[in-house]
Amino acid sequence: MDLRELGQRLRYAREFRGLSQQATAKAIGVTRTAITQMESGNRSVSTLELSKLAECYRRPISFFFQEDAEEQDIFVALYRAAPEINVDPIVRDQVWECLNLCQEGVSLKEILGLESRTGLPTYDFRTPRTKGDAITQGNKAAIEERRRLGLGESPVHGISELIVSQGIWASDAELPGGVSGLFLNHISFGLAIVVNTNHSRGRKQFSYAHEYAHALMDRNGQLSVSSSGNSSELVEVRANAFAASFLMPADGVYELLRNLDIKTPYHRVQTVYNTASGGSYEGVIRTESSSRTVSFKDVAKVAHRFGVSYQAALFRLKSLRLLSEKETDRQMALEESGKQFLNELSDADSVERKDDIQRSGRELRFEVANLAIEAYRQEEISQGRLLELSKVLKIDGPRFLDFAAKARGN
Repeated sequence: MDLRELGQRLRYAREFRGLSQQATAKAIGVTRTAITQMESGNRSVSTLELSKLAECYRRPISFFFQEDAEEQDIFVALYRAAPEINVDPIVRDQVWECLNLCQEGVSLKEILGLESRTGLPTYDFRTPRTKGDAITQGNKAAIEERRRLGLGESPVHGISELIVSQGIWASDAELPGGVSGLFLNHISFGLAIVVNTNHSRGRKQFSYAHEYAHALMDRNGQLSVSSSGNSSELVEVRANAFAASFLMPADGVYELLRNLDIKTPYHRVQTVYNTASGGSYEGVIRTESSSRTVSFKDVAKVAHRFGVSYQAALFRLKSLRLLSEKETDRQMALEESGKQFLNELSDADSVERKDDIQRSGRELRFEVANLAIEAYRQEEISQGRLLELSKVLKIDGPRFLDFAAKARGN
């Protein structure tokens, strides 16, 4: 690549980041004229300067040398699909940091000779025509995926770790209030899922499963944004049905409720929780009444057992015909009591609590940090590169070096 083309890439990245030449010059410790000369192709760029520019623009260094980088830029596609992400600088920066970490992770895997993708199945359904179609497809995919993973009827705790084990990057990050999650499929990092860090743990659990559904059924596209604005679309209904069935398998729920002396019915009409809006929708797919009325504490018990929110558990019980419309409304009115009950019983582990902001993105950072230390242990990357990665990972540089040195000594 010649200097002129590199300069064009630098200018594109700076302008997309919304930075002036003066602000960039100050950030990397050069004059504004130097930035002008770099972008015009009249001045070479040192390795140190390129590293600083990449950090400033929130791009991996490889971006500046990719073919058709602008056309393949996932950030462009993301902001076209969800322009609200670019409004708040905090949101924009956190999403950029997540995707940058994914790209760094891929680079480290390549250095270590590791495969970035696994044999993730594709559940190939025709496009759903009705909500009933969408719910049926989502349920079927969830049952098959649980069978493939050998989960039985047990709860899925730590779904982000499960997703990572399937070759998909997973993280939470600051997202706009109306956006519950993102699924991305891009040549630079493979498959990635990002959920809203501001949502409760139970809701994030559901959002992870929802986006996992997109990875299994909708990954022909580059990007899927799950928001309150598109929650009625049939592929979103299908993903929500998958999440409910995957996280709360019918036989597992029935077993729990039988232990509570609640009679379990057959079901045909299904109600699915909507992770984006917090509401629900029904699809027509023998009902039998329960031997006793389900109370808010029973809903809370299901939520706690399967690691989901009170609302998600409530609508799953309605879907399984354990609650009538009237009973659902009654228990919805007691939602706050249910949440308080969960918080009292579960303390810091309650699914209705939010994670501390400092825990945001910890799964992804842990994954990439492990790759970086292993690459250093195998002498595939230098100490300087490790320090660069410590900045991306937001880990104290000397401490990260100490971890890596101890790993190399083992």
